[in-house]
Amino acid sequence: MQRKRLDDPDLPLEDLMEAWPATIAVFMRHDMLCVGCLVNPFHSVIDACAEYGLDVDSFYAELRAVISAQRSPTTQAGADRTR
Repeated sequence: MQRKRLDDPDLPLEDLMEAWPATIAVFMRHDMLCVGCLVNPFHSVIDACAEYGLDVDSFYAELRAVISAQRSPTTQAGADRTR
């Protein structure tokens, strides 16, 4: 099985959200109805941005940011120290 890549322009939204669940928050923040949509197995980020009139590069930057934050062990360690 081939590893999913965020920069794959053909990556279906369903696969994106399954591989990186933290990205769901980005879609929700933009009031996008992609989460749970019956079309998301067939739409890509490019399709969704076109549908909602969003800048593709900015949207990808937001997706990368939440994925990076999720992977960063210092983010979690810092959150634990503030409690």
